[in-house]
Formats: sequence, structure tokens, C-alpha cells
Amino acid sequence: MLMRQTIETLNGLRLKPMAKALEDQNDNPSTISLSFDERIGLLVDYEKQARENAKQARLFKQAKLKVDACLEDVIYKPSRGIDRQVMAHLSTCQFIDNHLNIIITGATGVGKTWLSCAFGNAAIRKGCTVFSIRLARLLESFLIARADGTIQKYRMKLAKFDLLIIDDWGLSPLTTLARHELLELIDERCGSGAIIITSQLPVEKWHSYLDDPTVADAILDRIVQRAHRIELSGDSMRKLQESV
Repeated sequence: MLMRQTIETLNGLRLKPMAKALEDQNDNPSTISLSFDERIGLLVDYEKQARENAKQARLFKQAKLKVDACLEDVIYKPSRGIDRQVMAHLSTCQFIDNHLNIIITGATGVGKTWLSCAFGNAAIRKGCTVFSIRLARLLESFLIARADGTIQKYRMKLAKFDLLIIDDWGLSPLTTLARHELLELIDERCGSGAIIITSQLPVEKWHSYLDDPTVADAILDRIVQRAHRIELSGDSMRKLQESV
């Protein structure tokens, strides 16, 4: 009777994983023989792990990563142009703590989005907040937020993420308003957050893409000068996967 009351109390205190672990212990003869300290230690560890798992699940849902990718699964074919030492350094996610950026460029299908999601995955596993969005969708969201009067709220939302992933940079044409929103976003994150950008467009063509010398200089100074650059090459990874 006392055990049931204890379990109900734990559930009432929102310690459901601990309550479940206590039930399991009570039904398992091997754990009943453990000392009090050992049993309490197991209960606390179970609750802690459950909370960490729940937090990680929330972070993954919030991140909206396009694909399920892990840095441990990166294919290091010589033709891809991926440096193992650089990847080993970036996989620590120290670049996020240092508020640096990563620029991933290359042709269609070489794995830019996949790699950006793998970095996002690694960041989440280290407890960082991540958000991934295509540039076209980002610009659309800015327009909607400006129209309904929530632009400051949306900017604040984006500013709170430790890592912002902007996918498909350079595919969507930019209006004057879009350029200034991008500058506002990037300026806000400079020194306070990290950005990963994927693009088919080589960095050397970004100035022309932005199509405003003053804004382009400001944006590129804040992104490129503080970025690790990964230039992917080789055959399309999509075609390779389809042929397997």
C-alpha cells in the first residue's frame, strides 16, 4: 500500500519516469536485493536520463531538420573535398560557442543540406537550440510577420537559437526589403549566435546576388569573414543513393 502511495505521489510531482522505475524495481527481484543508496541512485539516474531524452526530442522537433543525418555517417570520398581534420574540429560544435559560421557550397545533390543537418544533429546532442529554414521560406516569414505586426517577435525568436541553418541561399531573388531583413538578422546574430548557410552559388558570386553594394559588403563582412568554408564537389549523392 505504501509503495502504491509513493508511486502516486511521484506521478503527482511530475516525476513519472522515476515512478515507473520504482515500479520496475519493485517487480524485479534482482533490484530488491540492492542497498537503499543503490536503488535511490538508479531512480535518480533514470529520471535524469528521461528528462535529457525528452529535452533532446523537443530540440529535434523545434529544429525542423530536413533530413536525419549524423556526422559519423559522412562519406569521405576524395572527390567530395571534405577534410577530415576540419570536420573533426567542427564536430565539437565549438564554432557555436565562438559564434562563428559555416558556409557549405557545391552543385545540386552533393550533400549540402544533408551535411548542414548533420551539424544541426550534433549541436542538438550537445544541448544547443537549432532552427533550420530555407531562405525562400525565411523571406516569406519576414513578409508575413511584417504584415501582421509581429516582425519584432519573429526576429527575437530567431535570435534565441544557438544555431540558425539557412538552406538554399542564392536561389530566391531578393527585394530591397528582403536584403535589409537579412542584414538585420545577420547583424543581430553577429557575435551572439552561429549560422550555417548552404548554397549552390559560390561565395565569390554572393556580392552580385545581393545586388546592393552597401548591403552586400555589410552582410558578407559579418558572414564570410567569420566562417569556416566547406566546398563540396564530386558526383551527386542522390544519384549514388538511388543506384544502391
